[in-house]
Amino acid sequence: MTTVLDIDAHGGQHCETTALGVLLRHQGLDLSEAMLFGLGSGLSFIYWDSKNMGFPFLGGRVKPFDLTRNLATGLKVELVVQETTSPRRAWENVVAPIDAGHPVGLQLDSYHLDYFGSKVHFGGHVVAMYGYDEHDAYLVDTDQQGGAVSTSLTSLAQARAARGPMTARHRSFTLTAPRNLPSPQGRIIPAVTACADAFLDPPIANLGHRGIEKAGKLVRTWLRRTDNPERDLPQAARLMEKAGTGGALFRNLYRDFLAECTHLLDSSHLRTGHALYTEAATLWTEAAALITKAGESGDAQCLVQAGTIICDLSRVEREAMQALRRLGSDTPSAIQPGQ
Repeated sequence: MTTVLDIDAHGGQHCETTALGVLLRHQGLDLSEAMLFGLGSGLSFIYWDSKNMGFPFLGGRVKPFDLTRNLATGLKVELVVQETTSPRRAWENVVAPIDAGHPVGLQLDSYHLDYFGSKVHFGGHVVAMYGYDEHDAYLVDTDQQGGAVSTSLTSLAQARAARGPMTARHRSFTLTAPRNLPSPQGRIIPAVTACADAFLDPPIANLGHRGIEKAGKLVRTWLRRTDNPERDLPQAARLMEKAGTGGALFRNLYRDFLAECTHLLDSSHLRTGHALYTEAATLWTEAAALITKAGESGDAQCLVQAGTIICDLSRVEREAMQALRRLGSDTPSAIQPGQ
C-alpha cells in the first residue's frame, strides 16, 4: 500500500522548525522559519560538559521538543503527542494520521537515517513524515539534508527505537489548528518576554547569559581538554555554525525573527533587541572561526581571543534580553503596529 500526501515540502535550516512548518502549512498557517523559532521561545544557551562526554558542547536553543510545546501553546494549536515502547504501536501511531490526510512529526536518532550525510548520534532530531509505501518512508528534513527525502522503513524503525541522550520513545505528534486561528502577531510579546525571562534568570550557571560567560572562560582551556584538537575544536565550531542552527548558534534565526517583529510592532525595545542580536550573530560566527583556527593551528592565542569575544557576548545578549523583557511592561498604547 502507498500513501503519499500532497504537501508543501520545502525544508528549512533547523530540523524542528522545518517539521513544524510542514505541519502548520498543511493546517493553513504559513509562517517563516524565524517566526516559528521566535514564537516557540526557542533561543537559549547551554555550556554542556560531563565526564562521559568526549568534548564540551555549546548549545543555542531550548531542549528538543520544548520549542514545539511552546509554539503550540502560544498559537492555541492542538498538539497530540504519542509515545510507546512498542514498535508495532509506534507504526500505527504514524500510519493512522497519514492515512487520514495529516502529516506527522517524528523525533528520532538521525544516525540511522539512510540519507543523513554525517553519521553522528543525535536523538533530538525531528522530521515531518508525509507518506510511505512498502519499502520507504517519505520525510521532510532540513535543506542541508535534502528537504524532501526518503529512508527505508527499516532505518526509520531503528531511528525511532534508538535509546540514549535526548531520545524519546517512538515519539510522534500532530498539530491541529482551530478554525479561527489567533493572530500570530498577538503572540510576539508573550513569546519574547518568556524567552528573555528564562535567559536572564537561569536556574544554573551553565545556562543563559551566565552560561555564555562561563563558556568564555572555559573555551580558553579547550586545547588542554582534548587529545585531538584538530578534530574536536573544528567539530565544536561546526556544531555552532552548521548543524541545523541557521548559523551563529541560532542567533541568525532569532535576529531574523526580531527583524520580522519590528515590521509588525513599533517598539523601541524590539529595535534595540534586534540591533544587539545582529551584533551577537556576527560575534558568534567570529568566535567559531577562531575556535576552528585554534584546532587547526594549535595556537592557544586564538582561544584567548574567542574567549574574550564570548565573554563580551554575555554582556551583549544580556543587554538585548533586558530590552526585550521590557516589552512586557509597555502599555498597549506604547506599542503600535509597525509600518
